[in-house]
Amino acid sequence: MGDPHSVPGRFWHPLDNGKLQCDLCPRYCQLNKNQRGLCFVRGRVNDEIRLLSYGLSSGFCIDPIEKKPLNHFLPGTPVLSFGTAGCNLACRFCQNWDISRSRETARLSDSASPQALAEAAFNHHCRSIAFTYNDPVIFHEYAIDVARACHDKGINSIAVSAGYVCPEPREAFYAEMDAANIDLKAFSERFYKRICGGELAPVLDTLKYIHHETDVWLEITTLLIPGENDSDSEILAMCEWIRDHLGTEVPLHFTAFHPDWKMRDHPRTPLATLRHARALALQQGLKFVYTGNLPDQEGNTTYCGQCGEALIKRQGYTLIDWQLDAQGCCKHCNTPLPGLFEAEPGHWGARRLPVHIEGR
Repeated sequence: MGDPHSVPGRFWHPLDNGKLQCDLCPRYCQLNKNQRGLCFVRGRVNDEIRLLSYGLSSGFCIDPIEKKPLNHFLPGTPVLSFGTAGCNLACRFCQNWDISRSRETARLSDSASPQALAEAAFNHHCRSIAFTYNDPVIFHEYAIDVARACHDKGINSIAVSAGYVCPEPREAFYAEMDAANIDLKAFSERFYKRICGGELAPVLDTLKYIHHETDVWLEITTLLIPGENDSDSEILAMCEWIRDHLGTEVPLHFTAFHPDWKMRDHPRTPLATLRHARALALQQGLKFVYTGNLPDQEGNTTYCGQCGEALIKRQGYTLIDWQLDAQGCCKHCNTPLPGLFEAEPGHWGARRLPVHIEGR
C-alpha cells in the first residue's frame, strides 16, 4: 500500500524544461523529481505534485476563539485548533517556528482523518474548527476535506492564514471557510521581501477577495515589531488602505512581538506601541481596533461603532460583560454589530484543553 498521508495535489502544471511548477502560492516552486517546495509538505513524486502531510497534525487543542484572534465571530465559544508542519513564507520572527519550519513532519505529527476531527469537535461541543499554528494554504486538500466534514455536523471552519495564495486555489479554499483571520505582516514590500521572503501585493489581493467576493467573516492581525513595521507612517498607510479598500468595519488586531526564531535581537513590543497604533487606526476611521498578546482591557473591548458604548468587555480571553441583544445589536442604540453573534455569549473562558484524537 502507498503512503496514506501522500495524496495528489491540485494546482500545478508541467514546464518545458521537465520540471513541475506548483501553482498553489505565489512562490511558484519549480520541482525536479523527489524535490519538495519551500513549504516542505508539497513535493514532486514521479510526474505529479503531491501533498505529503495529509491527515497529519502537530497536535490538537481546544482554545477560546478570541485567541485566533476573532472577536466578532461567536465570542466566548470553544474552537478545536490544529496545524500541520511547514509554511510557504519564511518569516524571521515566526513564533511557531518549531512547527512552521519543521522538516521532520512524521516525527512531530499526530494523525486524524477529516471525519475524526469533525467528530472530536462535535463531541467536545466546539462551534468551530481552526486551521492555525502554520498556514492552512499549504495543506489545502486536507483543510478542505476537514471543513466539509465539519460542515456536515454544523461546525464552522476558520482559516488563520497569511493570505499568500494564488487566485484559483484561493477561490476553492475560501468557498469552504466561514471565517478568517489574515496576518497582514506589514505594509511594505521591503518588509515582506527581506523578513518574510514573500510579497505584499498577493496578501492585499486576498484581503480584497475575501471581503468583497465571499461571505467569509474577515478579521486582520498585524504583529508590531519594534523598528521594523511600527512607524506612524506605515501604520497610517495600512489603516488608510484598509479603510479605502475594505471599509471601516473589518476588525483589526495589533499584537505584541516577543523575540523568537531568527529575530531574538529585537526587543519586545511595549504596550504603549500597541495603544498608539490603535489610536492611529481609530483616527483613520476604523471602528473595531484591538490590542493583543499583552493585558489591555480597553484594547480588548468591543465598542459600538455608532454610539461608542462598550458592548463586549474582555479580561484577556474571558468575556466579563455583554451588551448585545438577542439579534446582535447594541442595547443602547440598536445598531447591529458586524460579525456573527448568538443570543447569549459563550462561556469557554481562557481555557486551553489539549485533545487526543484517534486517527481512523
